[in-house]
Amino acid sequence: MDVQRLIAMANDIARYFASEPEPKVGVEGVAEHLRKFWNLRMCEQLVSHVESGGGGLDPMAVAAVRRLAAQRADSSA
Repeated sequence: MDVQRLIAMANDIARYFASEPEPKVGVEGVAEHLRKFWNLRMCEQLVSHVESGGGGLDPMAVAAVRRLAAQRADSSA
């Protein structure tokens, strides 16, 4: 999938969870949504984008992608 489309979708999800009073809860909400509803390839593309700077991504989406990547690394170790 086009990375710009993934960025737009991740930003939409982040905007939804931005209403959470605790930013950590919002970040976890975005990460959980990605884990549940995005396929592995989509997640990997977004992780790669974040690793190369994450341009265009909402800060909450960046934090969620980093959390998702860290959780995947922990589970594969």
